[in-house]
Amino acid sequence: MKNECVLITGGTGSFGKTMLRDLLDKGCAEIRVLSRDEEKQDMLRNALRSNSVRFYVGDIRDRESVNRAMAGATRVFHAAALKQVPSCEFFPLEAVRTNILGSDNVIQAAVAAGVRSVVCLSTDKAVLPINAMGISKSMMEKVAAAIARSIGTAAATTVSIVRYGNVMYSRGSVIPLFIGQIKAGRPITLTEPGMTRFLMPLSDSVALVHHAFTHARQGDLFIRKAPASTIADLVAALADLFGAPEHPVEQIGWRHGEKLYETLATAQELSRSEDMGAYYRIRMDDRDLNYKAYFSEGDEATARHEDYHSHNTERLDVEGVKRLLVSLPEVRAELDAWRGRAA
Repeated sequence: MKNECVLITGGTGSFGKTMLRDLLDKGCAEIRVLSRDEEKQDMLRNALRSNSVRFYVGDIRDRESVNRAMAGATRVFHAAALKQVPSCEFFPLEAVRTNILGSDNVIQAAVAAGVRSVVCLSTDKAVLPINAMGISKSMMEKVAAAIARSIGTAAATTVSIVRYGNVMYSRGSVIPLFIGQIKAGRPITLTEPGMTRFLMPLSDSVALVHHAFTHARQGDLFIRKAPASTIADLVAALADLFGAPEHPVEQIGWRHGEKLYETLATAQELSRSEDMGAYYRIRMDDRDLNYKAYFSEGDEATARHEDYHSHNTERLDVEGVKRLLVSLPEVRAELDAWRGRAA
């Protein structure tokens, strides 16, 4: 990383900041943060005080601001997105403008600038999507794949995608919400107890991106295998950790656009995948518009697989969730502060 210039779009978000600090630890020569929130940029600038980080105020919806930040970059982490399911449900065109059109701006600008590698961040909600956020991220994946197909394997730029489930303690995660409710003595607001979600620490999501940079071929999509738990077990684990096993729980019902479980890969995707141990590599679908060939031949491999989702992955019990939670620095800090207050 000592000779790299890395651009992070959405670099003031939970993932972007974690990625930025990881790159600083690796001695990256220059890291650029492109985002539209100047207040968050100022807070991050004062917290880091690093000469290796440069801040660009701009919006991925605006190609010119993307071009300015992109010039001279060697790698791009594209993390900027609208991520909240309810807000995208009420403002779906905003999700289109940022998650689809903005992503096209980033990838096209990277190709035009000769960037070596672009990794686009996606989500399990993009698989079999039922909400506006998931649909827009699914279209982002389609846009990235279409550009990868069009530029081909001989291009200077490699475009790849990483897809992951819920990142624990990221912005918008239920974990800080539940902790705040426990500390304030308010009931924990639970949607559906049997709902399952993948659980991934931020450090694992950063490792997934580095894996893509190291191993990506044109149009690859990478998934990190992850355990899951029910929301009820997550609530029980947090209540136990904070010494409140009998803390009241209020079931509020499903939010807009929620699923009972999330899917990280479909059977059809897994039929063209490579098992890399902790990861799946899903190869780009490089078929052309000659439909006759696969109308007559079909795809027998798909029948040998099933979707990979949070109901059939490794299921953590309450103790397993507690072990994973206490591995997170943010949760340990919350526990230390809570215990200090109690003492």
